[in-house]
Amino acid sequence: MSHDDIKAVVRRFNIEVIQNGDAEAFRALMAPDFVNRTAPAGRPNGPESMWGFLETILRPAISNLTVTIHDQIAEGDKVTTRKTISGRHTGELLGVPATGRDIAIDVIDIVRVEGGRYREHWGINTLMALVATLKA
Repeated sequence: MSHDDIKAVVRRFNIEVIQNGDAEAFRALMAPDFVNRTAPAGRPNGPESMWGFLETILRPAISNLTVTIHDQIAEGDKVTTRKTISGRHTGELLGVPATGRDIAIDVIDIVRVEGGRYREHWGINTLMALVATLKA
């Protein structure tokens, strides 16, 4: 796959899966042996770790969820993406009751794409800083 092709896979995941919550797109874009290298220690790190985070933590807490991709860089079979996940905090987020405030989570992640599917993921984000701010 070309660099443009693997960047398109990552863009599709961000819009169809993260933003829109499309379970069929999730299944199509995740390799069965996917490994989430950023999963917390002792927690699942396969495809279920990504879907579980999105569907039980992120999407229920944020309405009008939008993913804005600012930059993408591809090298070899990896894509690095700088993006913002934003929306309105209308549900509980990691123990913080809904505030009704507009929120944003900045993310930088690296995804290894193999055969048009996510094979590995590494990422950093500002979610915990956002939670601390909402608690204050």
